[in-house]
Amino acid sequence: MLSVDEAKAEILSKAKLSVGTETINLFEALNRRLAEDMYSPIDVPPADNSAMDGIAVFTGDCQPGQNFLILSQRIAAGDKTKALAAGTAARIFTGAEIPEGADAVEIQENCTFIAKGDSVEFRGAPETGQNIRSKGQDIQSGSLVLSKGTALRSQELGLLASIGIGQIAVFKKLRVGVFSTGDELVQPGILLQPGQIYNSNRYSLAGLIQEAGCDFVDLGTVSDSLEATIQLLKDRSPEVAVLISSGGVSVGEEDHVKPAVEACGSLSLWKIAVKPGKPLAVGQVGDTAFFGLPGNPVSGFATFLLFVKPFLRVLGGGDAEPLNWLKVPAEFERKAPKREEYLRVRLTAGENTGRAELFPNQSSGVLSSVSWGSGLIRQKVGQHISKDSLVDYLPFNEF
Repeated sequence: MLSVDEAKAEILSKAKLSVGTETINLFEALNRRLAEDMYSPIDVPPADNSAMDGIAVFTGDCQPGQNFLILSQRIAAGDKTKALAAGTAARIFTGAEIPEGADAVEIQENCTFIAKGDSVEFRGAPETGQNIRSKGQDIQSGSLVLSKGTALRSQELGLLASIGIGQIAVFKKLRVGVFSTGDELVQPGILLQPGQIYNSNRYSLAGLIQEAGCDFVDLGTVSDSLEATIQLLKDRSPEVAVLISSGGVSVGEEDHVKPAVEACGSLSLWKIAVKPGKPLAVGQVGDTAFFGLPGNPVSGFATFLLFVKPFLRVLGGGDAEPLNWLKVPAEFERKAPKREEYLRVRLTAGENTGRAELFPNQSSGVLSSVSWGSGLIRQKVGQHISKDSLVDYLPFNEF
C-alpha cells in the first residue's frame, strides 16, 4: 500500500488542467479561480489624500510664532482641488485629495477655529507627511495584484473592485458527478424498512464538492450488480470531469465498482496505508477522472479532504498548496498505529484553550464525530501520542 504522501503525489500528477474559461461579473465571482494574472491599471489611492478630518497646510507656514493661518478653501472627498494659496490653510475631510502646495494635515482636535471659522490656530507644529495617505500607497500602477489560479474570497473581490475591475476571466467550474452503491440505501424522507439505512454520503459529498467550488451532479444510486455499474460508468462519465463513487470499492461479493472501472477504463491506485479510508480507488473512465471512495461515512469524508479536494483544486486551475499543519498539545493518549491515522478532535475552550480533545469513538461509521469535531489530528506510523505532547492538527476549513 502507498503512504498518504506517495498516494497524494501520484494523484496530483494526474491532475492536468482541462477546464475552459469564461468572463463573469465581479458580483458572481466568489470562490471562483482567476484564469489570468491581474495587474493594476491605476495607483491606489490615485492621489495623495487626507487620512483624517483636519487642516491641510504647508509645514513651512507653521513654525513657532507663525501658527495662525487664514482658511482659503474647503475640500471634501470627491471635490476637485486647487493649489493652496501661499501662507494659507485648507479645511479638509477624510479621503479628500491634498491640494498642491500642502504637505501635512493637522487633525481638527489640535486646531482652534477663530473669526467664525475663517481662520485657524494650531496648538503645535505639524510634521511633513503627517496624516497623508500617499499616491500608490496601497497598490502601484502596473503591479501584480493577484496571480492566476487565485481562489477569490470576499477580500479579493474588494481588492479587484478597488482597481476598477468589474468583469474578470475565471476558470469554468468543474462538474463532479457522484453515484452511490448499495441496495440498502434510501433517501431521507422515506420510512426505513428492515435492513435499510439513509444515504448520508450523498449529501456530505454534495456539500464538500460545492465547498470546493465545483458543480455537484447527482447520479443517483446504482443497484448492486456489475452490469448496472458498468452501464452507469459508460452512460454518465462523459457528462462530468470527475466521477466519484461512494462505496463498493472493497473486495466483498457485492462490491462491483473496482471491476466495473477496470472493464470501462483503468485503475492506477487502490488501497492506501491510511485510517480511515484504506479502500480508495483512483483511475480513469474515458476522459473522466475517477475516485472510488469508501462507503463508511467518515472514511469517505476524510479521503475526500485528503485526496479528492487537492485534485479538484489543481484540475480547476489552482496550485497544489501543501497543508499547513499546526502544532497543538494533546489532551489524550493513544498507541502508535500501523497505518497513518486521522483522528477527529476539537480544540478545548476555557482555561486550556488550544488543546486537542479526542472524540471517544473513532470508528469510521460514526459520522457525528466530524460534526462534533473542529478538525483532524494526523498520527503517523509509529508515533505514540501522550498527554501534553505536541501533535499535528488541521481545522476542517483549512483543507
